Amino acid sequence: MMLKTRFTELFGVQHPIVQGGMQWVGTAELVSAVANAGALGFLTALTQPTPEALVKEIARCRGMTDKPFGVNLTILPSIKPPPYAEYRRAIIESGIRVVETAGYKPKEHVDEFKAHGVKVIHKCTAVRHALSAQRMGVDAISIDGFECAGHPGEDDIPGLILIPAAADQLSIPILASGGFGDGRGLVAALALGADGINMGTRFCATQEAPIHDHFKQAMVANDERATDLIFRRYKNTARVARNAISQQVLAIEQAGRPFEEVADLVRGARGLEGLRSGELDHGIWSAGMVQGLIHDVPTVKALVERIVADAEALIRGRLQQALGGQ
Repeated sequence: MMLKTRFTELFGVQHPIVQGGMQWVGTAELVSAVANAGALGFLTALTQPTPEALVKEIARCRGMTDKPFGVNLTILPSIKPPPYAEYRRAIIESGIRVVETAGYKPKEHVDEFKAHGVKVIHKCTAVRHALSAQRMGVDAISIDGFECAGHPGEDDIPGLILIPAAADQLSIPILASGGFGDGRGLVAALALGADGINMGTRFCATQEAPIHDHFKQAMVANDERATDLIFRRYKNTARVARNAISQQVLAIEQAGRPFEEVADLVRGARGLEGLRSGELDHGIWSAGMVQGLIHDVPTVKALVERIVADAEALIRGRLQQALGGQ
C-alpha cells in the first residue's frame, strides 16, 4: 500500500512527510537523509552565513542524495535584515525546484520563485494567512497548529481545529504541522483534510540531526508538558523546550520588563553554542509538545518507514474494523 495524496503527486515524493526548515538543524546531513527516505526535506537558508555558503550547502546535499529536496527561506521583520534577495537568487540559480517560505510579507519572493518555475509551500499559523498565500499563487500551505515548536502565532488554535478549518477554505494541498511524530498523527492529519504532515521536533531526535546527543536524549526523556511559551508579552510567541533560560525569560516578561532585557539570553548564536556543546541550559532551543510522543532516536530512514507502516496498518486495521471489517 502506498499513501498517495495531492502533495506526493505534485511534489514528486514517495511519502506525504516533510521535514520543514529549522534554524541550525536544516543542513545537508539531515536533509539528504530525509530525501533518501522518500520524504521531502528542506535546507534552512539562513542557517548558512552567506548566500555563497548556501550555494555550497545545496551542492553538498546534492552529493549525498539524488532525490528531490528544497530550501526554506524565512522572512523576519528585522532592523538589519539579511540579504533576502541574494539568498533567493542563490536558491534559483542552484536549480532548486521547491521552496518553503515562512514569515513576513513573502509576496516579492513568491512572485520571483514562481517566475522561475519554483514550487512554493508557504508556512502559516492562521487560515486568513493561508488564504492570502493561496491568492498570492503558492502551490501548497503548511498550517502550523498551537502545539508546534517555534512560532505558533497569537491565536492559540490547536491542529484539531486549525487543519480542518483550513481544509474547508483552501483549494491547494495542505501540510499539517505541529504535534506530528508518528503514524497515528499522519492518519489523523489525512482524516482532517491535510495532504501530508510537516515534522520538526521529531526529526531533531534522529541519528542524522546535526545537534548534540544530549538534546536528543532530552526530547526522549521530556513529556508533552516540557515546553514554555516565551515572548507572549512581546506579541511574538515562541514555543521552546523548558529549561533554566526559558524560565528566566518568563520571569523577566512577567515582571513587565522590555524585550531588551531578554535579548542576550535568547540570541541565536547562544542557542547554537548549546546545540553544539550539549549544554541544555546554555540558551533557548525549540521543541514542541510532540516530545511526549518521542521515545527513541532512530535513523531518519527507520523513522519514516515506521510512520508510513504504522499509518497503513492503522488504516487497514482499526479503521477497517470500525467499518465492521468491510
